[in-house]
Amino acid sequence: MTELKLPSIDYAALAPILIMLGVALLGVLVEAFVPRRRRHVVQLSLALLAVLAALVMTVLNADARLLTAGGAIAVDGPTLFLQGAILVLAAMALLLIGDRTVERGGAFVAQAAVTAESADDRRQAEGSNGATEVYPLTTFAIGGMLIFVAANDLLTMFIALEVFSLPLYLLCALARRRRLLSQEAAMKYFLLGAYASAFFLFGVALVYGFTAGIPGRSAGVDFATVHAAVKESPASQVLLFAGMALLAIGLLFKAAAAPFHVWTPDVYQGAPTPVTGFMAACTKVAAFGALLRVFHVAFADAAWDFTPVLGAVAVLTMLVGAVLAVTQTDIKRLLAYSSIANAGYLLVGVLAPTGEGVSGTMFYLAAYGFSVLAAFAVVTLVRDADGEATHLSRWAGLGRRSPFYAGIFTFILLAFAGIPLTSGFTSKFAVFGPALESGHAWLVVAGVLTSMVLAFPYLRVVVMMWLSEPGESTPTVTVPGGLTATALMIGVVATLVLGVAPAPLLDLATDAAAFVR
Repeated sequence: MTELKLPSIDYAALAPILIMLGVALLGVLVEAFVPRRRRHVVQLSLALLAVLAALVMTVLNADARLLTAGGAIAVDGPTLFLQGAILVLAAMALLLIGDRTVERGGAFVAQAAVTAESADDRRQAEGSNGATEVYPLTTFAIGGMLIFVAANDLLTMFIALEVFSLPLYLLCALARRRRLLSQEAAMKYFLLGAYASAFFLFGVALVYGFTAGIPGRSAGVDFATVHAAVKESPASQVLLFAGMALLAIGLLFKAAAAPFHVWTPDVYQGAPTPVTGFMAACTKVAAFGALLRVFHVAFADAAWDFTPVLGAVAVLTMLVGAVLAVTQTDIKRLLAYSSIANAGYLLVGVLAPTGEGVSGTMFYLAAYGFSVLAAFAVVTLVRDADGEATHLSRWAGLGRRSPFYAGIFTFILLAFAGIPLTSGFTSKFAVFGPALESGHAWLVVAGVLTSMVLAFPYLRVVVMMWLSEPGESTPTVTVPGGLTATALMIGVVATLVLGVAPAPLLDLATDAAAFVR
């Protein structure tokens, strides 16, 4: 009888993941046993403490370079950097999610099962305390993202993809106001996400078939086996290329890259704004972390084959994001197309086959996350009697009515446009530089040209805020509560510091750019 050996597990290395998933399960019990009036404080405190504890463990693991859980999880420089970025950005998102002073009762529906547009729905919109189920859902999503960037085989990556995707589908449907729009966004995200997951899983099956027949090695979907198969497998190359393509579809969907971006504007517009910010920052980090690991570890020796295709996707993504952003009349949809364009810029960094490309991409992810969360924090403050005023025409004259917050939003938009002395400029330099050195000048030229186009909608908003007279429909800017103010301050300060003095984070990313294979 063959003796069954359990895989060795380094619990310290897995501590950030275990903490987040453990607190998510604890949050479910809190929903069952803690009185309703106390749940908000308990759940928010638990979630923030869990993120802080997981971040502390990530820092303590800074020197870890190992494979654990039977080789399913890789704890290396990129894992730790990206996990740290996810946790910091998730803490900011939780502050926005937990604020109940900007809108009485919070941004979330009081009872998810209430019929949209009914009398009960209108009553809950007037100020009933929002559902606290959002906290365990958010912590589950964070835990899944931590696994996603650390996964060292395709099946673990697929499980992590579902762990963080399913809570996001639910969170998108829980907006307090405009319930039908929110539910429509969640349904679109769910259906398209299900298709993307199916593509990913089919890709896993094809890659598994390609790994069969390697001399001295059994078939598998761990990255070491896939890497060896790319060089040695006698199987048809069609299996490899088809598997890579299907895996890329699943990952590019989460990254909001064209032509897999169609869900992004509708979901960003319909989801509760704190959830939109959470997705724009943390989901993008998770998606590109997985892309880096898959294409720099598993398929590194096939770079000659996939670079032209992913390069074309990057150019298309930049073009779609930049051109369609010009036509938008809603601030959340504008930020959605901005996010799509930024996915194209990030793909330029992914395709640079050097450590500088990896480090530049990781720096970009962190810097963009701070800026986009700050942008959505400002969006939550511009309100009228019906909630957030997101139509661009309503922002006309906002600079004269509330110059301080209009100035903050102007600074964030300038960062998105890549103006020097902001994090947006250093981020683009960090990904375009390695791409240029690697001979991908065509990608850099496309990036620079689309950045110029994308600057137009940003500057149009700036001109509208400062040079238009406020009208009767110009909304007020709500004084933020302590939680929103803290998140906004962190985002703005980080955007400024990473533009003026980016060296510490760049050096940290450079030191963390080596994968464990």
